[in-house]
Amino acid sequence: EIQHVARLYAGAQRTIICYGMGITQHQYGTQNVQQLANLLLLRGNIGKKGAGICPLRGHSNVQGDRTVGITEIPSQALLDGIERVFGFKPPQKHGHGAVAAIQAMREGKAKALLCLGGNLAEAISDPQVTFPAMRKLDLVVHMATKLNRSHLLLGKHNYLLPVIGRTEIDEQASGAQSVTVEDSMSMVHASRGSLKPASPYLKSEPALVAGLAKATLPNSVVNWDQLVGDYSFIREKIEAVFPAFANFNERVSVPGGFRLYNAASERVWNTPSGKAQFRVMQGINEDPRSLKCHDLVLTTLRSHDQYNTTLYGLNDRYRGVTGRRDVLFINPDEAEKRQLRVGDRVNVVALDPDGNPTTRRMHNLTVVVIDMAAGSVGAYYPEANVLVPLDSHDTQSGIPAYKSIPIAMERVDEPVETAAARR
Repeated sequence: EIQHVARLYAGAQRTIICYGMGITQHQYGTQNVQQLANLLLLRGNIGKKGAGICPLRGHSNVQGDRTVGITEIPSQALLDGIERVFGFKPPQKHGHGAVAAIQAMREGKAKALLCLGGNLAEAISDPQVTFPAMRKLDLVVHMATKLNRSHLLLGKHNYLLPVIGRTEIDEQASGAQSVTVEDSMSMVHASRGSLKPASPYLKSEPALVAGLAKATLPNSVVNWDQLVGDYSFIREKIEAVFPAFANFNERVSVPGGFRLYNAASERVWNTPSGKAQFRVMQGINEDPRSLKCHDLVLTTLRSHDQYNTTLYGLNDRYRGVTGRRDVLFINPDEAEKRQLRVGDRVNVVALDPDGNPTTRRMHNLTVVVIDMAAGSVGAYYPEANVLVPLDSHDTQSGIPAYKSIPIAMERVDEPVETAAARR
């Protein structure tokens, strides 16, 4: 099958490679993506119409956040732009990614957490470490549209600030406001809510951020009231920091928005040589830590009735599961090898890099036989996060290795009466 796909690719004039989190959530996930880029470059499929690389993101504005500077590793150009436009010198030191943030909390180096949405405690790996780490914080502040598990992990001082959602009308001093969203295709468009807010007392996220800034930075040189009163002023500041957003307000007012410039799509290579460059991978195994215990590797999965960590139901149309999530998916041949049948129950035990059992376990999972790769099993996210150590992550990006968890299985012996009933 691989040879067949290779021949198809070699003969194709235009190819787009789409990938999801199954590519990235490994120890060498970043290198996986780099090799996809290498493969596309081999046939000239970068910077050509109908070709290219396409990361499939689950959230509409993940890419947009990074584009406008929401990053723990700001470039010097970004820091200089902020100083030039706003008139203050921002911190030069890099911050923490998600895993590093939890590690800093665990070690007592991080004292406060401010979350704009999200469900950090459930989304991140290793709740055995994450939950106690968040409880050690001096201050926890959540801005959210819906309650979730993270809100119940209380530090010394806790605030839960409800905010209006993007589907609700955001009324400020100059009238109803629009925010902007960037999708996976680098298209930026305006988004304006049309629903009546759930409460007249709800504030928008920008209004809350500005209010916190005014309260804690009384001598701030930033005109927070102006920015919140009319979001077009926020877009003017973004434009001033980032040249790619020239004429931001004018361009975003056009239905459908506009596409951000992407150098590679124009075959402009921002490299020292001015040419496209291949990247060498350290090895063909994307998870070297699993080499000693690769008999079975577990991947975490999301169901059909699920969005990120939010479960809207217990049905999974993708895999034919209804009314439950306490299941373990396994390949037919693997099930046969282990003398497992549909409906059997097993415990799952995570292994350390040397293949030794750990204390990370999931109990009483029901076996579901499904067409998937040999040597692999699957369980639902975020429940299976208990199997993923916090320190198991991509060596470059820091993303947890949710897709490559070495495990062993234990059969659960049935009570005599249950076994007799089944026979």
